[in-house]
Amino acid sequence: MGKTKLSTSQKQQVSQFQGITGASKEQAAGCLQSSQWNVELAINLFFNQGLTASTPNDNSAIISLYERYRDKQEDAILADGVGRFCQDLQVDPSDIVTLVISWHFQAATMCEFSKDEFVEGMEELGCNSIDSLRHKLPQLRSELTNENAFRDIYSYAYGFSCEKGQKCLQLDTAVAMWQLLFSEQGWPLVKRWCQFLETNHKLAVSKDTWSQLLDFAKIVRTEADLQQFDASSNSAWPYLIDDFVDQLRGPDT
Repeated sequence: MGKTKLSTSQKQQVSQFQGITGASKEQAAGCLQSSQWNVELAINLFFNQGLTASTPNDNSAIISLYERYRDKQEDAILADGVGRFCQDLQVDPSDIVTLVISWHFQAATMCEFSKDEFVEGMEELGCNSIDSLRHKLPQLRSELTNENAFRDIYSYAYGFSCEKGQKCLQLDTAVAMWQLLFSEQGWPLVKRWCQFLETNHKLAVSKDTWSQLLDFAKIVRTEADLQQFDASSNSAWPYLIDDFVDQLRGPDT
C-alpha cells in the first residue's frame, strides 16, 4: 500500500513540526497522525517520548543559533548573549531551568557557553532551535524531581558556580545556589543553614561541605530529626554541619 497523500494543510503542519523539532518528514507525519493532527500535542508527544531527529547529523542550524548569541570579540556566548538566549526562551536567567540547561551543556562557567558546549549540548538534547528547546523546558524541569538527576545537578552546580581559577565557592554564591536548589527539594532548614553560615562562617564553602550537606538535608528535615541526629554515626561530617547542629540544639542538649 502506498503512502497516504497529505493535504495542503497537513503538509504545512508537517513543515511547522519539523521547524520546531528538527524531525524527518516521516517522524513528523507519524507524531501528527497519532495526535489527530494537533501540532502542539504532536510536539509534546515527540519530546515526552524522548524522540530525537532521525535526519542526518547536520548541526548547521545549531551553529547559526550559536552565532546569534556569540560575543563580538570572543568565540563564546558571554553574559549578554546568555541573557538574550534566556529572553528568547522566555525564561528568567535566575530560573533554575537555566541551571538544568547548563548541566546538559556541561558548561564550565556560569553565564558563559563555549561553542562546543552549546552545540554539543543542543545536539544531546535533540534540539536545533529556540522553539524546540522551549518546548522541552517542562521535561527539563521535571528532571529536578528525579532524585538521581537532582543529585547530579546539585554536584555539578558547585564547580559551575565557582569563579574562574577558584576551587572553593564564595559564600554569597553558595547561599544563592542553595536557596535556588532547595526551593525545588523543599528543605525546611535551608534558611537557617544559610543564616548560620552568614553569621558564623563568612568564608568560602568547600566542596566537601557542599556535597555532604545534601546527604544531611535528606536525614535532617525537621526539628525532631535534628534532636535525634547523631553526628558520631558519621565521623566524616564537616565541622560546619556539626556546629550548625550544636547551635540549633542549644547549650542544654
